[in-house]
Amino acid sequence: MAEHSNGGHTAIVIGGGLAGMLAVTALTGHVDTVTVIERDRYPEGRAFRKGVPQARHLHILLRGGSLALEELLPGTVAALGEAGARRLYLSRDLLTRTPTGWQRRFDERRHLTLSVTRPVLDSVVRERVLRAAAGSATRVEVLEATEATGLTGDAGRVTGVRVRSRDGAPGGRSERELPAALVVDASGRGSRAPQWFAALGRSAPQEETVDAGIAYATRMYRPKDPATAPDAGVNVPGWPECPRGAAYVPVEDGKWLLTLSGVRGHHPPTDAAEFTAFSATVGDPYVHELLDRAEPLSPVHGFRDTCNRRRHFERPGALPEGFLVLGDAGCTFNPVYGQGMSVAALGALAVRTTLADGGGLRPGIAAEAQRAVARAVEPAWLAAVGADRPYASPGDTKAGVGERLSTWYIARLSARASIDPVVGAAFRDVFSLTAPPTRLVAPQIFLRTVFLPRRPGLPGPPASIEAL
Repeated sequence: MAEHSNGGHTAIVIGGGLAGMLAVTALTGHVDTVTVIERDRYPEGRAFRKGVPQARHLHILLRGGSLALEELLPGTVAALGEAGARRLYLSRDLLTRTPTGWQRRFDERRHLTLSVTRPVLDSVVRERVLRAAAGSATRVEVLEATEATGLTGDAGRVTGVRVRSRDGAPGGRSERELPAALVVDASGRGSRAPQWFAALGRSAPQEETVDAGIAYATRMYRPKDPATAPDAGVNVPGWPECPRGAAYVPVEDGKWLLTLSGVRGHHPPTDAAEFTAFSATVGDPYVHELLDRAEPLSPVHGFRDTCNRRRHFERPGALPEGFLVLGDAGCTFNPVYGQGMSVAALGALAVRTTLADGGGLRPGIAAEAQRAVARAVEPAWLAAVGADRPYASPGDTKAGVGERLSTWYIARLSARASIDPVVGAAFRDVFSLTAPPTRLVAPQIFLRTVFLPRRPGLPGPPASIEAL
């Protein structure tokens, strides 16, 4: 165990984004010092930064994620609202077009979702994490413009991190070692943990991938006349017969984000005129028609790194002592489903709970925490790979019989959910990460899904909200 000069335990968090900041909160009170290694310099105010390549696209915080965030950092959901985050109840405030028609609009207020731009969310969370740490016994230090280049230790134990400055000052490129009792990799999709494991003489963890080949592009808009702005967001996901999709959702300051998506051969363009034309080719013309009432505020930004990838650090023998992986570094989802931030919060909460129940840092605690993180990840992983499996590439991990049966059932359940408030509520419970997947096979839900006749959704976007 690495110890600080006062004899207490130290921890290092690689990555100062959302997952990294939530890792700090999970560790606060359980170690004496946390050092955050961040490649970027944080921008002044609430601005985009280079190290978050997906930042200009649509971000939502699902109900399960916001509950976890509140438990980690009480008051943060209210702070996000004060910063402009929009509150959306999924059934009421998001019009969804399914392969069988438009979903009915129910006045169901149990699946609150926050829609917010990434710079606002990151800055609010970072400010609150550092403020909370300042009032605790844990000292937090953030090393900006600093890159983690490797791990120290051996195949059995990680003892710290090698870092170097990215400021370009004379001698700044030389490496130095920072010792730690625990290293948390929260470095995101680009995590180099498998390569670092190889350098320590141990094998990389088993990895699963499901890649639908989806790419998407996003542009910001403002309604020309706020009085005629839509009263709900719009979601038109793609399906096999029409593999192009669109989501048009409000964010802070009266702005809206339009994200267009498509699988291989149907990628949305980043040319402004072609982007607008593409919006007319998704599964319903409604979104394209809304653009006539809006003015663009930004260029079109594209993104293609959407592969679902899971590294099984939780399996026996996969993790060296003193190392833990959180967020996208361990399990990354197709971002089009909006699960990543919520799963990061749920994972951080799982780490904090494990540390609290296990008496803080001790041998074996990292492996216990990693298993808890895996349990938090599982529902979102099943949902994402189930949705993407029909478009998966030949080299992806093959689906077993159970997954194929599950995919059939979920397709039928999804169709039923668009017209049935009982099945719809269960579907949204699981999608919002507030209920386990077993909720979808409860007797009442199973019987309504399998035995009631399939019926189409509504022929057009619902204008009225139905009382429950």
